Amino acid sequence: MQTLDFSPFLRSTVGFDKLFNNLDNLNSQETKPYPPYNIERKSEDTWLVSVAVAGFSIKDIEIETKETSLKIKGSKVSTINQNEREFLHRGIAERDFDLRFQLGDYVEVTSADLVNGLLNIELKREVPESKKTRRIAIGGDADLTKKKPAKKAIN
Repeated sequence: MQTLDFSPFLRSTVGFDKLFNNLDNLNSQETKPYPPYNIERKSEDTWLVSVAVAGFSIKDIEIETKETSLKIKGSKVSTINQNEREFLHRGIAERDFDLRFQLGDYVEVTSADLVNGLLNIELKREVPESKKTRRIAIGGDADLTKKKPAKKAIN
């Protein structure tokens, strides 16, 4: 596999660190992530991330968000000694996992639920009022939500 060195670009650019870090991470990611997951768009500003976590309970899974990243970590704490179990076929992986997702601006986790072996995490983008687009009147008041006082008619 060929690796690219982005250090010359990092020395001559400002503010693009995140872009080059994402490009570096593309080379290091596995071809098939474990555990498998789906990302579904529910509406313009809501998403659902479903992760197949068969064999894991609520206490085995941690979900963390920090700034624009979502981290899902699973650690299986076995109460049964693995040496005492004899498998004829082992198709259900019970290994630890660590999934990370990069979230867009103003996207936050609204809920998480574990149902039938699927961890469902709902995400929603809530843009603050100060960041939303607003219309500016030309030659008038900048805020169109304020009403101007009516002029009195002269008799």
